[in-house]
Amino acid sequence: MLSKKYSLGFFPTPLERLDNLSKKHPDYNLFIKRDDNSGLASGGNKVRKLQYFIYDALEKGCDTIITAGAQQSNHCRQTAAACAKAGLECHLLLGGIEPQNYNGNLLLSHLLGAKIHFTRDNRKGEDIIKLKQDLEAQKRKVYEIPYGGSNLLGAYGFVDAVKELKKQLSEKKLKIDYIFFASSSGGTQAGLRLGVDLFGIDIKLMPISIDKIGLGDKTLDDAVLEILHQGQKELSIQKTYSIKDATLIRGYDKPGYGVITQNEKMAIKQLAQSEGILLDPVYSGRAFYGMIDHLKSNKIEKNSNVLFWHTGGLPANFYYSEELLK
Repeated sequence: MLSKKYSLGFFPTPLERLDNLSKKHPDYNLFIKRDDNSGLASGGNKVRKLQYFIYDALEKGCDTIITAGAQQSNHCRQTAAACAKAGLECHLLLGGIEPQNYNGNLLLSHLLGAKIHFTRDNRKGEDIIKLKQDLEAQKRKVYEIPYGGSNLLGAYGFVDAVKELKKQLSEKKLKIDYIFFASSSGGTQAGLRLGVDLFGIDIKLMPISIDKIGLGDKTLDDAVLEILHQGQKELSIQKTYSIKDATLIRGYDKPGYGVITQNEKMAIKQLAQSEGILLDPVYSGRAFYGMIDHLKSNKIEKNSNVLFWHTGGLPANFYYSEELLK
């Protein structure tokens, strides 16, 4: 049974055929799911997760939200927007030191009213406990959203998303064989896996790893598997999950998190100049390159219907503008 949610975004997000790109890759039919159009401060996949977190926070009588991420975190920008809409105070713990100039997602998080704490090497929420204690000492009622919104409650946003997709595919009389998407903190991946199994859809998930570094002492695969085990019980899914169900596609993450290479630049330009759709250089650009590489090398079955799940991230392009122009 899924929890209740607080309405934040524009759903269903569009499902479109990539006509021009399909002509460039004639062995495949290419489609895109536009979670970059989910509303809430330029959209993105985290809106789906935040609907569950904000509802839960308000239900528990909380007045303050804390979460963490990199300075260009899409999750943090969307959390700041969700808090603004729900009337909650937002505290963001962002890695690195305070820059002289704010731009991209950092600028938007500031404009949305978030109180920003710079945490140097700790970009994955390592300092949340201390901040929470400080705020509670000030009589704030604090709700903590994990890094990337990635726990079972957040994953419900993508169980929901699969239900939405199933309805769209049914209306279009369309069968999708593969879904490519960016996976970095694991909640989107776990939610899609649980949703595909709960709603009985025959689709192969292709999670492209974005960040080589795991979460604390866990690999990302282990973190995803943990959510799958919890979800299997909560949703009464008749399946026993193993690490194979949680494994990411590695290799495209070799340069490291947020390091922009020719691959990401090529991917961004290809989709922008063939379909007028903008990716971001950290997440969707890397995942889209992974998909294109699979198509070019025929690593997946020919004549397949392939869906790219666009997770948003547009504002980061402005932060990385110099590298994108090189």
